[in-house]
Amino acid sequence: MSFCRFLGAEIYKDHFKPGIYVCSKCNHPLFSSRSKFPHSSPWPAFTDTIREDSVTKMMETLTAYKVLCGKCGNGLGHEFVNDGPEEGRSRF
Repeated sequence: MSFCRFLGAEIYKDHFKPGIYVCSKCNHPLFSSRSKFPHSSPWPAFTDTIREDSVTKMMETLTAYKVLCGKCGNGLGHEFVNDGPEEGRSRF
């Protein structure tokens, strides 16, 4: 989950098979494919983590949190508040 490629080569962006997305460093469960949704960003997009402690979040701006693996601290990207598929939902 922590390795993303640019220029349209990100392999998990359009990957919608059932399963669990885990941290690339420690295999800690992060997201379920059930919370994944199509989005225009070049990265995979999710609405929810598997568990509350799946990730650690640090506020960067009023609308964005830096997201780290809840077990090993590996950088995963961001949570964008109110940018999910439904009103009031976030996008990871």
